Amino acid sequence: MAEGTEPGENDAGDLSGLGLNGIEEEENGFSIGAVCTLRQLETHKELNRCFHGIFKECTRSIVGVQFRNGATVGGSLFGRFGFTDIITCLLALDTYVELYKGGLVPLEEFCRMKSDRDILVRIHIRKDGRKAAYVSQRMAKTDFPVIACCCARKDGKLYVSVGARPGKAELAVFDETTDCLKEELTKRASESFCYGSNMRGSRAYRKHLAGIYIRRLLEGLDEEER
Repeated sequence: MAEGTEPGENDAGDLSGLGLNGIEEEENGFSIGAVCTLRQLETHKELNRCFHGIFKECTRSIVGVQFRNGATVGGSLFGRFGFTDIITCLLALDTYVELYKGGLVPLEEFCRMKSDRDILVRIHIRKDGRKAAYVSQRMAKTDFPVIACCCARKDGKLYVSVGARPGKAELAVFDETTDCLKEELTKRASESFCYGSNMRGSRAYRKHLAGIYIRRLLEGLDEEER
């Protein structure tokens, strides 16, 4: 910070010395510091074991290992970028962000908030027994995703998040019933989101991909439960 200025005037926040660069497993969940790297998410054994490897899957195509060793989880969340795999993945789980001034906020609510000068301190993921799966489509391995989808299931509830629409990820929640055909549920889920066009794909293409991948994720969750 420049001498003679008030905190927050011209300085960028430096969280590197605050012990926020790790992942802590607690009795009811995981606490992830804002300065934790994407590589740590990718390789953390207990986090991936608890959530069926979705963090390894959602990070493995983000540029390369060297980049993931430097890019932080907080940076991926705070910008609320449309292309981020991380938000898409976390939305389908019981996730909260901890803000310095704003306190504990559900991630879905945080994504709807306007950007401000608060500080993202930690991310909290609760262990609530959800089974989850993640997938993305890219034109090239390390490119931004054309579409990203995550599905989680718990106690008859289905949590579906879709990102790179190309807008930022959103969450939809459905009641699964025995008489609801998978085709019908997939159609309802894919049509719950708005899609747009850009250089990576058209609105129609993204909607089509979302339907395909949501169905595949549901089939994968069914296999896990058998």
